[in-house]
Amino acid sequence: MTTADPVATMGVPAVKPTTDTESRGAMDERAIISVRDLVKYFPIETGLLRRDQGQVKAVDGVTFDLREGETLALVGESGCGKTTTSHCVIQAQKPTAGQVWFRMDGADSPVDLTRLEKGDLKTARRNIRMIYQDPYSSLNPRMNLLQIIGEPLVINRMVRNQAELQERVAELLRMVRLDPSAMNRYPHAFSGGQRQRIAIARALSLSPKVVIADEAVSALDVSVQAQILNLLKELQTQLGLTYLFVAHNLAVVKYEADRVAVMYAGKIVETGETEELYTKPRHPYTEALISAAPNPDPDTKNRPRIVLSGDVADPGNLPGGCSFHPRCQYAQERCRQEAPALINLANADAPIHQSACHFADELELVGIAGG
Repeated sequence: MTTADPVATMGVPAVKPTTDTESRGAMDERAIISVRDLVKYFPIETGLLRRDQGQVKAVDGVTFDLREGETLALVGESGCGKTTTSHCVIQAQKPTAGQVWFRMDGADSPVDLTRLEKGDLKTARRNIRMIYQDPYSSLNPRMNLLQIIGEPLVINRMVRNQAELQERVAELLRMVRLDPSAMNRYPHAFSGGQRQRIAIARALSLSPKVVIADEAVSALDVSVQAQILNLLKELQTQLGLTYLFVAHNLAVVKYEADRVAVMYAGKIVETGETEELYTKPRHPYTEALISAAPNPDPDTKNRPRIVLSGDVADPGNLPGGCSFHPRCQYAQERCRQEAPALINLANADAPIHQSACHFADELELVGIAGG
């Protein structure tokens, strides 16, 4: 009896076996992480026997390079797949298909995190750390700051004794602008912004190369958001960090990111340098997101707002053709029939600006003047 291929049963297109070099594709030489054809499907189970009735295509063929020392933002509405993508990058969730290539210190060539055994993955994760959205639920209320920040150091045997542990935790607290004398206090004694600083200190405890910030400021007040964003920028310069910055607020992304990848219904629909993407969007969904972002410039604050009709595409029941066409004011018959590929619309000003729109070269989309 033949066993069904689990990938084929999930509806993922079969691919021929490839060598490591082939599967990495045209990997950017500056990239510290290269994601190739990343797929994450969740089964839809119904009935008493929990039979599969389809898949939720949370991430559906995502490819991008994260260059060393930069901030790449993944943006989009809730449910577009950006958080699932970040979880698959760090292997908190195992992808259904695809590769996540990471340049580890001392390795001759990048390693595919999706193929690593548990022990090797633990070693790789020392260099890729995560800051979570909610500073209240991400910290254990039964542990004090010394235990919260010091736990990764103890688990990975990075300190030899209690004195070294306290010294390292004090250094991390000073790094995030908190008083080291507070290391014996518990999370309930701190504000939301202070708790997020604690979470940042914990993420930095193992001296990582890459930090994934999953909506790291969305739960904070606006004034506190600015403080945390400034802190992240300072730490990036000071420590040479690389950020994968997951967000839905384009005003925040405009300030923080070097490049932006816009996601919709599990796919990247546009990517480019931040200034280029904001001033000259090449996808109608990006135009709508920029239109909804607050902008204090008096010359542009009265610009027309684009109100998208309908709901975000259901990843368990995607429309045919372009997933965005039911909400797109520019949609034509081709959009309903044919899914667009993500192609590079290179020019002298923007050597890399990709869009997944059939009419990206024809539409005159409105961005924000001045980048």
